[in-house]
Amino acid sequence: MKVVEVLRMNGGIGDTSYANNSLVQRKVIVMTKPIIEQAMSDLYCNLFPKNLCIADLGCSSGANSFLVVSELIKIIEKERKKHGFQSPEFHYLFNDLPSNDFNTIFQSLGEFEHDLRKQFGEGFGPCYFSGVAGSFYSRLFPSKSLHFVHSSYSVHWLSQVPNFIEKNKGNIYITSTSPQSYIKAYYKQFENDFSNFLKYRSEELMKGGKMVLTFLGRESEDLSIKEYCCYIWELLAMVLNELVFEGLIEEDKVDSFDVPNYTPSPREVKYIVEKEGSFTINRLETTRVNWNNSSYESNNGGYKMTRCMRAVAEPLLINQFGPKLMDLVFQKYEKIISDCMAKEKAEFVNVTVSLTKENN
Repeated sequence: MKVVEVLRMNGGIGDTSYANNSLVQRKVIVMTKPIIEQAMSDLYCNLFPKNLCIADLGCSSGANSFLVVSELIKIIEKERKKHGFQSPEFHYLFNDLPSNDFNTIFQSLGEFEHDLRKQFGEGFGPCYFSGVAGSFYSRLFPSKSLHFVHSSYSVHWLSQVPNFIEKNKGNIYITSTSPQSYIKAYYKQFENDFSNFLKYRSEELMKGGKMVLTFLGRESEDLSIKEYCCYIWELLAMVLNELVFEGLIEEDKVDSFDVPNYTPSPREVKYIVEKEGSFTINRLETTRVNWNNSSYESNNGGYKMTRCMRAVAEPLLINQFGPKLMDLVFQKYEKIISDCMAKEKAEFVNVTVSLTKENN
């Protein structure tokens, strides 16, 4: 599987689209707002740029893409008025892989810009928006061209499925029964990818530039301990194995499917940042978000969580198993997730790091 060709969220604005099923991701952005606000305020007050270039990496599509834009602009407008400066020119760069649904973003752009003008009124600087298709594990932007980089729930996706020595039979991700070599291969792939990510961003950010990244992560260093970032995939593996038992999919197809995703601990993030050496860590924090989002009806959480996962995982599953069984897969998945949520307080852990580029 070539991840760069397959990895994407469900596009469009339909029932199974990411645009309509990303409330968990939206809540995470809102939760990390104080960290983003501090980083952007510090950046502006140190540099007072007349032109401000911001990149959102792994932007996907839908309202969450614009939520980040509006929050960042709101912070700058507040600071520049406080200091009596003119509003800067804003250049905002939406980045994701080439298969991302950029059309949904740009079809909504006119209305969004109108709302910005209405919100901020006279004196609000011009805004320029661009889409940049490509992997953030490569160079994307000119040298020293960026002031600020934001990424939420994206950098835990890997550039490729790790090279495994041993199979993780019957599973699609790390579990308590996974061979140690399998777990180590995941970490080594993440370490390599994240190191490259930091290297390339250090080349693209100007000195004093800021970066705020939020990963789906974990708190424990021991991957054999149950954490829901892994367990959500274990529940999906249960569905796939049930379909193997029913003769609807081949066992080899399940055994050869591995999710290209690694959920790091704060300690791992810190180690890799310090080892790579281009950035200073300003803040490194964890938060938790409940699967049963407060905006979900109490008896509807399993359905909503399943739709969220379908929007994220369906393109990967279709690539491996074909489209025919997807409705059945997610019907069964909903039942298993609902049962889990009825018995346990299921939460994702988020790891957020705020960084400053110090070198030239």
